[in-house]
Amino acid sequence: MSKTLQRVRGTQDLLPEISRKFRYIENLAWEESRHYGYGEIDTPLFEMSEVFHRTLGETSDMVHKETYTFQDRGGDFITLRPEGTAGIARAFISEGLAQNLPLKFFYSGPMFRYERPQKGRYRQFHQIGIESLGYDNPLSDVEVISLASDFLKKLALMNSCKLQINTIGDTDSRAHYRQQLVNYFTKYKHELSADSQIRLEKNPLRILDSKDAGDRKLIVDCPKMEASLNEESKRFFDRVQQGLNQNNIAFELSSTLVRGIDYYTHTVFEFVTEKLGAQGTVLAGGRYDGLIQTMGGPQTPGVGWAAGLERLAELTNESLMPRTKLKAALIPADEAGELWALTVAQDLRSRGYTTEIIWNGNVGKKMKKAASLGAEYALIVGTTEAQNKNITVKNLQTGEQITASLGLELQ
Repeated sequence: MSKTLQRVRGTQDLLPEISRKFRYIENLAWEESRHYGYGEIDTPLFEMSEVFHRTLGETSDMVHKETYTFQDRGGDFITLRPEGTAGIARAFISEGLAQNLPLKFFYSGPMFRYERPQKGRYRQFHQIGIESLGYDNPLSDVEVISLASDFLKKLALMNSCKLQINTIGDTDSRAHYRQQLVNYFTKYKHELSADSQIRLEKNPLRILDSKDAGDRKLIVDCPKMEASLNEESKRFFDRVQQGLNQNNIAFELSSTLVRGIDYYTHTVFEFVTEKLGAQGTVLAGGRYDGLIQTMGGPQTPGVGWAAGLERLAELTNESLMPRTKLKAALIPADEAGELWALTVAQDLRSRGYTTEIIWNGNVGKKMKKAASLGAEYALIVGTTEAQNKNITVKNLQTGEQITASLGLELQ
């Protein structure tokens, strides 16, 4: 096959079985979000590059290495969205939504990052997520985490997931911690990976998120955020923990859990599993009180999370998913029966019965096909049935066969 007719590297065709699982997961997430008062939002697949390059930080791997950025015919620099939050923040500003606060949004759709494809990781991938804007109460963080927990319970995944949380404090606390990290890692600068040497200059907190084995050894003894928290940040994080305990949500404190994006403050969290190997994060999020102001909008607190559908699909047990049963398989016996089958099928479908016309093969092969599809009834129609405006109905479970008229009820 010609190279031009192959899938682009890092993409996948979502065939019916995986699409069915995606739809099932999306619907569960949407229903659970709706119970928490969220409305659905759908932003463009691409934005002006500044939307992401300003907000995500020029030192983030997402911007530095992974964005699909190009110049369009009008000379504007455009970026395919690598994540959902920045686009929603842009919509909040450009649509003038500040007067409508607080706001809660649910989103779902494809994202794009140029990274090395591997199991469960694609260059075009799919996310679901929520954003809650306008609440600066730490218990709103708890509500957002509770929604994530309830959603994962509905997928029967909470038994294999652990919630890890941390705080990166407010702006003052982060500034103090930043200096502590600079002082520590500068002593080991030449032992850091090339990427982390850049992070040391630009945003040393990102070193804590490094996957490099040498960096990880140095991180073990680095200063902890807790020692840099001011009283306000401590109170905020204490309140989050109190709320999680109130909702009976178990959690672990993770002192090195950070976010690789500049706009996060206070609470960060991840639901992780050991079932995905090195790619153990199932769902992740946190608070981002500085994002919208960074983009030129009013100071607006926000908190949210996102989860990758590919990873969720890999973890989801297919046996939990409801299957649409084929109620009726129409078996045309001849050309007259084929025309009459169209009318019968239209009648059945209009009344809510899942119906399929089997066009290929003789009647015997069509009956075998109906059975293999799991149809409950085979409806045989030929010249006689077309002339009499009736149908020969065979119950494929009992073998019982009757003649019925149009408008028949299938039990």
